[in-house]
Amino acid sequence: MQDTRLWFPYAQMKHLEVNYEVDTGEGPYIQFTNGMRLLDATCSWWCMIHGYRHPDITQAIHEQADKLAHVMLGGLKNRPAVELANKLVEITPEGLNHVFFSDSGSVGMEVAMKMAVQYWQNQGRTEKAKLASLIKAYHGDTTGCMSVCDPEEGMHSLFSGLLPTQHFAPAPEAGFDAIAEEVTQDIANLRALFEQHHQEIAGFIVEPLLQAAGGLNMYSPIYLQEARKLCDEFEILFIFDEVATGFGRTGKLFAADHAGITPDIMVLSKGLTGGYIGHAATVANDRVFDGFWDDDAGKAFMHGPTFMGNPLACAVALKSIEVFERDDYLGKIAQLNQVLQQELLSFKHPEVKDTRVLGATAVIEVHDAASLKDVQDFAISQGVWLRPFGRFLYTMPPYIITEDELKQITSTMKSWFTEK
Repeated sequence: MQDTRLWFPYAQMKHLEVNYEVDTGEGPYIQFTNGMRLLDATCSWWCMIHGYRHPDITQAIHEQADKLAHVMLGGLKNRPAVELANKLVEITPEGLNHVFFSDSGSVGMEVAMKMAVQYWQNQGRTEKAKLASLIKAYHGDTTGCMSVCDPEEGMHSLFSGLLPTQHFAPAPEAGFDAIAEEVTQDIANLRALFEQHHQEIAGFIVEPLLQAAGGLNMYSPIYLQEARKLCDEFEILFIFDEVATGFGRTGKLFAADHAGITPDIMVLSKGLTGGYIGHAATVANDRVFDGFWDDDAGKAFMHGPTFMGNPLACAVALKSIEVFERDDYLGKIAQLNQVLQQELLSFKHPEVKDTRVLGATAVIEVHDAASLKDVQDFAISQGVWLRPFGRFLYTMPPYIITEDELKQITSTMKSWFTEK
């Protein structure tokens, strides 16, 4: 009988066999205790953008740990937290001037949701206590976040009796390269939702341009531009969940940069620290921050994760951003994007419904999830670690991967259909 003391995520433990134990990593590779080495095509759930054992980041961890691993941010400050807040204000879209730290993407989203609701409460608009999101959305597994994930095809439907009821607009259907006319219906759908429910909607949450865990849906920057206008028109805060899209995944530093707009609140995690330690940032504009600035102590934002502003995590994030900028990661991502487009966009097979590429992200969507049964074992036999979900076989590789290594991944993805 298997040892069940370690409870694994997203898996039925009764039938689960985890036979691969990771011992170490190097660059884009993970190495198991049995000596097998695999290319990590998933970037360890999309966060290890620098790959494993990057010397500069490892050194930053050692240096900061020798000084101060953790101290509370309540009533105290530390230099890495101050410097990271300043750096995030510098690199995020103009106007996002205030940084609230937490310890994971889900908690960062919880912070954003609470921030939006309390903003309106502080203005005396107590009726604005709901949130709006998109079908196909995924924003995390904590209770508040579950309420703004896809309520129909998402993984959280069994908690429907626990969760608050939120509002949902249809997922955008016009692709990334769509022209304005092709986005018209998507915007009309959103306008219809706002016209009916804007009086009670505090904030509208999106994963900008790339709905990740909800099916890797890729949509138009025009949608974001028009949604920004609608949020202003209907007095709704615009919230970007850039946990997955931030730090280059869509081809620009932030997905917001494709649209040239600034949300009211942006949430960052995953690539923030390059995956080396958990941390998150919820970044807000002056309007939101000023909504809490008051002589009334009751209008303060009452949230405080224990590890917010953790100096070790902040030092790692600062080094991660430094490496990203110094080594021209956006240039690397542009090259990876060309390879992904060349290797996958023209791929056809009867079992394949669609192929999509955006930045350093690519997906093969199949008609039936059964088509991907045993693909993980096949990929391992080809020297690649792939972890599909549902009908989606995807790669989000680390940015330091070489062209030949990336082609090994794409070849493995295609070979599953042509050689099985």
